[in-house]
Amino acid sequence: MAKPVKIVLAGEGGQGVQSVAEIIAEAANEEGREALYIPNFGVEQRGGVSVAYLQIGDEPIGAPKFQTADIVIALSDRAVRRTKRYVGPETIFVYDSSIEGIEDDLPKNAKKVLAIPGIEVSKKELHPRVFNIIIMGAVIKATEVVAVADAKAAIEKKLGYKFEKNPQLRDMNFRAIERGMELVAGVL
Repeated sequence: MAKPVKIVLAGEGGQGVQSVAEIIAEAANEEGREALYIPNFGVEQRGGVSVAYLQIGDEPIGAPKFQTADIVIALSDRAVRRTKRYVGPETIFVYDSSIEGIEDDLPKNAKKVLAIPGIEVSKKELHPRVFNIIIMGAVIKATEVVAVADAKAAIEKKLGYKFEKNPQLRDMNFRAIERGMELVAGVL
């Protein structure tokens, strides 16, 4: 990987975009790679747009800010509108297919615009609480920025204390990564 992979994750406060960015950065660090994660959210924990900026590379990352992302993940209508500015001709733009009223707001200049049913899959197949992990699987598949095994190890590190109390949570989270990867593989 010559240049860092630049990722923007955005959603409403409480959707877990910061946790996803943190886990992916942890997985990259475990691989001995450079990772720079910058959270951006309003003063409220829930109800505001939360944006995570993440860069991962093999060389030191020169600047924390960037103009154009390699992948943008938008999980709400406001996130779609707010992240369009990070889209360029090589950007893959992914959004949740349940978001309504954004047809005119989707970027026209992206390499690909992909709709995935992350919220629907989390509700019908797994659990709404693993929606963000489904999204993490989508990012991993679309960018191949970290190995799946390292992502699972990073989840284990972050949530292991919960898995000790309820081992089914581990299976559900790991299945969520795989489902997210499958959703993107089906549309890439």
